[in-house]
Amino acid sequence: MSEAVFALHRFGRDRARGGVGWHRLVRERLGDDLPAVDKVVSEYRVVPDLLWLLGRDGADTASVPSAVRARARRLAQVVLLFCCAGILPYWSRMQARLEVERDVRGRMAITNGIEFLLAGLHPKVTWESPELHIASDLDLDIKLDGRGLILSPSLFLPAKTCVFVPSERQSGVPALVFSVPLDLNDLESAPEESEVEGDRALSALVGATRAAALRALSESGTTGDLSGRLGISLSGASKQATVLREAGLITTLRNRTTAMHTLTPLGLALLQRELPAEVADILGSPGSTRAGEGRGGAGPRSLRA
Repeated sequence: MSEAVFALHRFGRDRARGGVGWHRLVRERLGDDLPAVDKVVSEYRVVPDLLWLLGRDGADTASVPSAVRARARRLAQVVLLFCCAGILPYWSRMQARLEVERDVRGRMAITNGIEFLLAGLHPKVTWESPELHIASDLDLDIKLDGRGLILSPSLFLPAKTCVFVPSERQSGVPALVFSVPLDLNDLESAPEESEVEGDRALSALVGATRAAALRALSESGTTGDLSGRLGISLSGASKQATVLREAGLITTLRNRTTAMHTLTPLGLALLQRELPAEVADILGSPGSTRAGEGRGGAGPRSLRA
């Protein structure tokens, strides 16, 4: 949903330029809902007018006039419609790219420390211990008071832009959303057929159950998470994780009784059907590409700092 909010800005800009590609496909999917989306795009600035959709409302809603609540509900419904047309059809691709970005940023923090991560986070962000400065028209001091900060890259946030959300909707923790590059050419072809084809190829290569387990771990998770995502027993999930780990497709980090599973670069490449030629030849993957031909990308869903 957060990507949908920021994508509305791109949608409106492309409309003004006589949009093609992704913009055209989204308009086709919206169908009869297109006028409602066009109305929102023409009447509101995504930043800052719609940022409230990403935050947690701490106010007593009973004190909010009914007309205001009704307008807010309508706005949220339109954004959801747009999300279904412009984001969800591409989400597996986008999520994989966000996962890569999260892993890269996480390794920066582990290797060089959180200060190094924050100092190179974004052109509009500077780290002057113990303060993080964000270039903005607003003059505000935000005290974290031990709550932490969610760092959330966005593929659709306008380039060289940062957005601060004082209380992120799910966690209530402050969030800093920053832009990462997105080439819309990667999204312009209708994804449904290619994604289905790729899923079949992956299932043929490693088996349907292990392919499902690999896809379920596109977002790192515990054995319990894997069990819940696949709807299988804990012992079954543990067995699938063991097979994937022994094949070099995931790594497992243990902390006391908890095991956290994360895709390796090979596992991610297999999931994205972007294996180097020499690896593809060994595995015999029908959906692989030569090295250098895969889609690069960036961008996590979130990383706690």
